[in-house]
Amino acid sequence: MALAPISKVVLGSIAFAIFWVLAVFPAVPFLPIGRTAGSLLGAMLMVVFRVLGPDEAYEAIDLPILGLLFGTMVVTVFLERANMFKYLGKLLSWKSKGAKDLLCRICLISAISSAFFTNDTSCVVLTEFVLKIARQHNLPPYPFLLALASSANIGSSATPIGNPQNLVIAIQGKISFGSFLTGILPAMLVGVVVNALFLIIMYWKVLSIQKDEEDPVSEVVAEEEVNSHVFSPATMSHLTPSNSHEYNSCPESTNSIQNSSQVHVMRNQSTPSVSEVQLVHSSTKDSTTKEGTIDAKEETNPSKTVAIMVDKPKEANGVHSLEGKDYMSIKWKRVLWKSCVYAITLVMLIAMLIGLNMAWTAIAAAIILLVLDFKDAGPCLEKVSYSLLIFFCGMFITVDGFKITGIPSALWDLMEPYSRVDHASGIAILAVVILVLSNLASNVPTVLLLGGRVAASAAAISKYDEKKAWLILAWVSTIAGNFSLLGSAANLIVCEQARRAPNLGYTLSFWTHLKFGLPSTLIVTAIGLTLIK
Repeated sequence: MALAPISKVVLGSIAFAIFWVLAVFPAVPFLPIGRTAGSLLGAMLMVVFRVLGPDEAYEAIDLPILGLLFGTMVVTVFLERANMFKYLGKLLSWKSKGAKDLLCRICLISAISSAFFTNDTSCVVLTEFVLKIARQHNLPPYPFLLALASSANIGSSATPIGNPQNLVIAIQGKISFGSFLTGILPAMLVGVVVNALFLIIMYWKVLSIQKDEEDPVSEVVAEEEVNSHVFSPATMSHLTPSNSHEYNSCPESTNSIQNSSQVHVMRNQSTPSVSEVQLVHSSTKDSTTKEGTIDAKEETNPSKTVAIMVDKPKEANGVHSLEGKDYMSIKWKRVLWKSCVYAITLVMLIAMLIGLNMAWTAIAAAIILLVLDFKDAGPCLEKVSYSLLIFFCGMFITVDGFKITGIPSALWDLMEPYSRVDHASGIAILAVVILVLSNLASNVPTVLLLGGRVAASAAAISKYDEKKAWLILAWVSTIAGNFSLLGSAANLIVCEQARRAPNLGYTLSFWTHLKFGLPSTLIVTAIGLTLIK
């Protein structure tokens, strides 16, 4: 593809540069409007500068990716309500042997979950957990956030459903799930280990800080915060106490147990104390019997209340039995509901594994969960990060406009004769081209732009080299996401979720990520290229 007219090249580059600056530095003094507004500004400038038309701008928005992200966000809300993330928090903290052990656990869990549940979803789910774990161990959160984002990207490279660009490659290259997995899995496993070791070596001093052991109370509280984590993917705000009880406990049954236990104590004591009388009085104040409510005069007489409870043990015992049955009924309904959430999520993953459309599968699972919940869906839908979805819309338009300028394509035309996959130097040059374009124009557009041309060039050598070229494209374009904060959606999700976490907010800067991402990406990419089959 030749370069566009000079006016389009210049104006398109200006629009993309503005988007890039605001995405990297969302609070620049001259225009502190943030990433979401920055992406919309870049998209608008592409249309205003006539780099692309309004209809082309709408077509540039990748609805399947937005649908997948929306669906998985809704599903994760229900998984939180089903206490999945509480169990995950216990797994991360269970018999922990220190900060380095926690970092390795984060790397492993992030990589495995990303391979089967997409890297974006894993980052949405785990970010606030990582912040709480860092707080629990009195450590700065950035090594753990970097471990989460980078391992999510590496882990997602192993399967066609790990990320959007792999899905494109598997479909266009006609590569089966099994062939894709066996071709990249060795590189992925080694990459996760190397990445974790690099993090430990780079932040050895930070991870070696000993936890303050003089305040055991704060340690218990911090651990309890991790284990009882309440997740909100959009605002990262905790539920109110009332909502938290509604989702994770049964207040009515709890009160009933307390009331019945108080009655039981009063029945077995001959000389109750004044405080015990008051307790029984308060517990029976709102209760009813088969004969009706207790007379108001009797309610004002504590001794008479005690007499009623002692003289009628059969009625009290019946109330206790009834309340116990109500509690068990509520408990089993809760267990059944949680089982349905886990089952629907598992079915969603299986459907994706067998090749059904990822976006519609996630949306269908989300809608089924909303219907089965059988209540107003507003509170759940409010937790979806619509600002993040809008950011991606603007990014799609801006990146597509930059592609129209012809600059990315011109770079490939220049490097294609030297990017043959039948020798080591050609693979190295191809990897550099993919890495650069993935960070300039995003990995999905890079795959869409280069995929067919890279495969055609390799097919001229052999069928084996064609498949290898597709897998190299999948590996490098995915690992390239670790290069900079803008390299992948997973990085941006971790950054935004961490910044907006209540009472735990932390801003992961562009330079903090780059200092780790640049060397890690180069090392992991190079090692993985030697292992791709």
